Amino acid sequence: MKEVELVVRNEMGIHIRSASKLSKVASRFQSEVYVAYGGVEVNAKSVLGVIGLAAEAGAVIKVKADGADEDAVLAAIRELVDGRFDGEP
Repeated sequence: MKEVELVVRNEMGIHIRSASKLSKVASRFQSEVYVAYGGVEVNAKSVLGVIGLAAEAGAVIKVKADGADEDAVLAAIRELVDGRFDGEP
């Protein structure tokens, strides 16, 4: 299992659109993927779970992956989050 910490850089934080994008990226991979914020950890492949974290702009989230493609899924999620969820404000 590997883990990374990422900073939510888009102004709106993680809302329905960004949560959907994150879940879609995580779902492309076989590894189990989890996102944690504020003492709560959820399955990253669950849009509702990710929305429920209510991570605001500037929040530091932890993303964990366990499986054969864990490096690839963490890299893809890092790219999405660092890219402000594909350029969202």
